[in-house]
Amino acid sequence: MVFLKTCCLGDCTGILFIDSTPLRVCHIKREKQHRTFKGMTDKGQCSIGWFFGFKLHLIINDKGEVLDFMLTQGNVDDRDPLKNHDFHKRIFGKIYGDKGYIGKDLFEQLFVDGVHLVTKIRKNMKNCLMLLQDRVMLRKQALIETVNDELKNRCQVEHPGTGVLKIL
Repeated sequence: MVFLKTCCLGDCTGILFIDSTPLRVCHIKREKQHRTFKGMTDKGQCSIGWFFGFKLHLIINDKGEVLDFMLTQGNVDDRDPLKNHDFHKRIFGKIYGDKGYIGKDLFEQLFVDGVHLVTKIRKNMKNCLMLLQDRVMLRKQALIETVNDELKNRCQVEHPGTGVLKIL
């Protein structure tokens, strides 16, 4: 991870995408027996259900280059890494995320640091005007899902099928 943080990160272009993905270390039924990452992992929930393991938070630019990443326990909220200034100190411009990043205090904190957070609105929120460019860029959120898939399956960060994190 130190090598990746120092040598392999891309350059900020001002158009950024953020998302998190679960990294399962074992099946949820075997969480009590698991000893390899004992004390480091926890049970969390994502869009496809419960899992036991880590969460990988990624920030990428519009070219698909990874700008920064953070590995947290599975039960950590998606907004928590963005509250950490070290995670977003190298970025500027607009950052596009999903509905899990909605938060007034987070939006204000990032705006002060020179980052404009853009998300879709939830069903129970009032409708507000959005620039057409921002609406189009929110549709390009699939770019970060592609990067997550490449890391998990092609680079075999997580073993496909069984969902077990590979130990290097």
